[in-house]
Amino acid sequence: MAGHSKWANIKHRKGAQDAKRGKIFTKLIKEITVAVKTGGPDAESNPRLRLALQNARGQNMPKDTVERAIKKASGAGAENYDEVTFEGYGPDGIAVFVECATDNNTRTVSNVRSYFRKFNGSLGKDGCLQFVFDRKGIFLIENNGMDEDDFTMDMIDAGAEDVEFNEELITVSSVMEDFGAIQKKLHELDIEPKEAGLQRIPNNMKETNKSNFDTFMKLIDALEEDDDVQKVYHNLEFNEAFLS
Repeated sequence: MAGHSKWANIKHRKGAQDAKRGKIFTKLIKEITVAVKTGGPDAESNPRLRLALQNARGQNMPKDTVERAIKKASGAGAENYDEVTFEGYGPDGIAVFVECATDNNTRTVSNVRSYFRKFNGSLGKDGCLQFVFDRKGIFLIENNGMDEDDFTMDMIDAGAEDVEFNEELITVSSVMEDFGAIQKKLHELDIEPKEAGLQRIPNNMKETNKSNFDTFMKLIDALEEDDDVQKVYHNLEFNEAFLS
């Protein structure tokens, strides 16, 4: 149950960022490109592409945009992206994990390092946050009035750790190993998530003061604005009072 509350904490911040539709599409197209490059253009035989397409539909990406992305990624002149990660600390020792897809690693390293330095943080060595974040399967599903008890039992039977309903969304979380089983069960139920994937969920949260909170939010904004950055995770305890 604790894993979900931490996801909800991150999701609160994520909602504001997701208003930037263009950035979302850019990141989704990159994920489609990487998926095609690594597993081919056939979604039936490429689970990563299948998941990327599902997330694109969940964000209402136009079908022709998706098809162009697949076609371009399949071509001889398509861009190649390397997947790289960065681990570091923001102000007050708040843990930050950054996932990137880049066609110029030198540029990405330089940019990410500059953001951390500018906002009182520092990059750490690979693996320095391995005990701070757990990989979890997270599914966000539109709440269209389905029976809460029946759906919850279906998900628990498939391996879910937690199922939480609110007015707009249902959040299902699982250990990484059960991600595929839940995905399969949702397909059997003819339910397509709005968003699904493996996320890095903090196993402990960090509280801070108003000044550090404001600086940290600037760091997160800078990272998420960078076109090379796909996802950003952190363990800051979100305090709504600091937004006023």
